[in-house]
Amino acid sequence: MPGKIEKSAWHTPKLSAASHELDPYLPRNGNLGYRVSRYDLHLEYRVSSNRLSGTAVITASSYQQLSRFSLDLATGMRVDRVTVNDRRARFSHRLGKLSITPPAPVPPGGALTVEVRYRGSPRPIRGPFGDVGWEELDNGSLCANQPNGAPSWFPCDDHPEAKAPFRIEITTDSPYFALANGRLASKRRRAAQTTWVYEQVEPMATYLAAIQIGQYEHRTMAEEPVPVHALVPPTLRARFDVSFARQPQMMRAFIEMFGPYPFREYTAVVTEDDLDIPLESQGLSTFGANHCDGTREHERLVAHELAHQWFGNSVTVARWRDIWLHEGFACYAEWLWSQHSGGRSADEWARHYYAKLAAAPVRVPLADPGAEEMFEDWVYKRGAMTLHALRLRIGDGEFFALLRRWTEKYAYGCVTTEDFIALASTFSTSSLNDIWQDWLFTPALPPFPSLG
Repeated sequence: MPGKIEKSAWHTPKLSAASHELDPYLPRNGNLGYRVSRYDLHLEYRVSSNRLSGTAVITASSYQQLSRFSLDLATGMRVDRVTVNDRRARFSHRLGKLSITPPAPVPPGGALTVEVRYRGSPRPIRGPFGDVGWEELDNGSLCANQPNGAPSWFPCDDHPEAKAPFRIEITTDSPYFALANGRLASKRRRAAQTTWVYEQVEPMATYLAAIQIGQYEHRTMAEEPVPVHALVPPTLRARFDVSFARQPQMMRAFIEMFGPYPFREYTAVVTEDDLDIPLESQGLSTFGANHCDGTREHERLVAHELAHQWFGNSVTVARWRDIWLHEGFACYAEWLWSQHSGGRSADEWARHYYAKLAAAPVRVPLADPGAEEMFEDWVYKRGAMTLHALRLRIGDGEFFALLRRWTEKYAYGCVTTEDFIALASTFSTSSLNDIWQDWLFTPALPPFPSLG
């Protein structure tokens, strides 16, 4: 393991490239012709009726002439008005696309300020990945957007590479706590409603944007080296004190392993409802009551979601085929935390899951598993095994130096598998091509990796 903990350091936020291509895994999401540079969301939500009304102000620039352009927005939302650069624009809204015709064509390099006023009862988007997006709880709501649920509650360019800063203002009923990405900039109560304003200054992919609403108690678990907070229902207070007790120690361990925490603070949310799986968003993670049972049974999931702040939220895939760069890294973080906290070693976990992978062979490579397979468990475990094979080859010193360089070089940006291969080559005196060929590009499971 690496040595002492480094001090937190803030990187200068970097926006993605001038343009991107549509993703073949999700070809109906994402849009061409412009790049968003900022989202300003002004939202009002009624918990009892699940009614959302919003104004989204989207700042962008064109990279080609635009006589028409589109945003992603679920048809469950009704659009009342669209303006482009303060002038009314014609629009149509169907099949999840808000198509906008500006009053005059926008030239290449032209500035765009698009304002969309909309309303409706947000609901999850159904697809091959299940229901994703805005979801009602028994007493509140949450957002579970990955990979294409963001349009269920706001208009956007829904592509992982289309990262931008956000300002999220949410007004809701006063008994409720409303959490969104970033730092709380202001909070004001008027009569029966409270308005919460959050500033997410580091660029964020749309699928990571989130609002979590519930009757929660807020607590601060740690102030250093990073503020760590929790939102917990009062009924789960005692269970939380056991299940999440080591969250601050986990943060310190991951800073040591992966480099400075990439955001200003971190919040763990526990809902009163059970959830099938925990959810990670930029700067926060959400767990169900079933993950907070008064034991450490689910602590690996706590580690997994925290690790995503580095691997997935700060350093984000440019295309969904490279999802192992999120899930394999977060899975390996589970194994690293287990070893760090006195449980099974990473090598023991690797051997355990190698046997499971060997018993259930797959026919597609990790580097391109296909849209239907990208969230399957084998992707997580084989991704972690790939990192373990690399660690055994180059040694702990170079391996953890590589992880820290990866999170530093690509902080707030987007990456591909080829980026990781290229960077890893600079941390080895010999070729690593056999590792990539065996673990990433060949479906058949290779022999268990050995030292050196």
